[in-house]
Amino acid sequence: MNAEGMDCSELVELVTAYLDGSLDPTTRSRFDMHLLDCDGCENYLQQFRVTIETVGRISHEHVDPDFRAKLLNAFRDWR
Repeated sequence: MNAEGMDCSELVELVTAYLDGSLDPTTRSRFDMHLLDCDGCENYLQQFRVTIETVGRISHEHVDPDFRAKLLNAFRDWR
């Protein structure tokens, strides 16, 4: 990867920062340019958006408390 370009691995690492608007303008531009040339990453981004939207519709009342506890435990130290 050169200073101007972005590869798919870097895009995957930055996708959440991209979606929450926390990328600096230069990195955001590199991200956008990569999306123009990479259908796979464009699809990945769209799938990520759909996943966030779908999960966002789930309320605490609809998740079994034991399953919720297992999920929280599994992701407690995840970064």
